[in-house]
Amino acid sequence: MSKRSKVCFVGAGAGDPDLITVKGRKLLDNADLVIYAGSLVNPALLNGIKAEIHDSAGMTLDEIIEMIEESVKNNKSVVRLHTGDPSFYGAISEQMERLRKLDISYDVIPGVSSAMAGAAVLRQELTIPEISQTVIFTRIEGRTPVPEREGLGELAKHQALMVIFLSVGMIEKVRDELLKGYPADTPVVVIEKVSWPEEKIIRGTLENIAGKVREAGIEKTALIYVGEALRASEESLKKESRLYHKDFKHGFRK
Repeated sequence: MSKRSKVCFVGAGAGDPDLITVKGRKLLDNADLVIYAGSLVNPALLNGIKAEIHDSAGMTLDEIIEMIEESVKNNKSVVRLHTGDPSFYGAISEQMERLRKLDISYDVIPGVSSAMAGAAVLRQELTIPEISQTVIFTRIEGRTPVPEREGLGELAKHQALMVIFLSVGMIEKVRDELLKGYPADTPVVVIEKVSWPEEKIIRGTLENIAGKVREAGIEKTALIYVGEALRASEESLKKESRLYHKDFKHGFRK
């Protein structure tokens, strides 16, 4: 096996094809084989590339690893293209574990997470001074188990800004769990297919968000943001960072 061959797990970004990193774009353009997460990765990213392309939606882990191994043996470069940033619910850990056992080297190239793209769309800073300096990325338990200590009801007790993945199909259960820690009038924003042309944004509160989501017909591929900090994108909270305050001195401004 040639050590010159390498596998790269690449974050494709949230949906807008321009949100892939320059490094990721170069690897994609020069790859011999691309295995991409179908239905989640924007196919526009694959236009014009020279690589052999495979959609992993219908493939098993064994099939994916077998295809990668065969390509590496033939000294081909491989890009495993994942949606958003592969470190968030990317299912890359088990793939990397298999590659280590096969003594196949790999790299991970970060991408623009949908959580960050959503904040940008909302023109929202997620960490507002004096209101929330913590952001929690999580999901509700579905077919994939969640540790009991990380249940939404437990995390809600912190009242931090929360970004909830892979959970909009159970929006009523999400609401009920969040109400164990947040007040009913806490702002909630649901963004479906952030940065895609069909992007949809629903604003509400914990009290009414479930009805609004159902009325909008949103059932999957959406993020749920919750927390007091979300008010900052719609009203003045008069909470400013000390960083640029005229009386705040530091090593670059005296």
